[in-house]
Amino acid sequence: MLVKTRYFGEVELDDNKILTFDRGLIGFENLHRFTLIYNNENGKDTAIEWLQSVEDPAMALPVIMPSSVITDYNPEVEDELLAPLGELGPDTVCVFVTLTVPSDITKMSINLKAPIIINSETRKGCQVIAESDHPVKFNIYDVIQKKKEEKGE
Repeated sequence: MLVKTRYFGEVELDDNKILTFDRGLIGFENLHRFTLIYNNENGKDTAIEWLQSVEDPAMALPVIMPSSVITDYNPEVEDELLAPLGELGPDTVCVFVTLTVPSDITKMSINLKAPIIINSETRKGCQVIAESDHPVKFNIYDVIQKKKEEKGE
């Protein structure tokens, strides 16, 4: 399948790379089919991926696994919201959060209140509002800079 994207041009995808969001995403309830595109800067992998709509080339959200920034993220989510994804286990659950990068990069943040949860086996996903008291804007600039220093970058 050939998918047109705003940021990556045309991308060839196997059908098994398509993720289905039956209820869409918050604010994009009319879009149901997405894929993850890995961001590759100057030949170097980054933690940022793009949740790209297969239906709308202009719709792509930068996402990141929260574990790459914080270690204790464990959102509380009602089981009934996750039931349509199928059985989730440590080997099948993938959690992402959306990333916001404003013009002032020091204000870069992730949304810990509305995680995106994907079952890698069924390729079904959903975005939910966590019951736990997580912020919508969690600043990550300092955390990323510290990790870069630790790696010697």
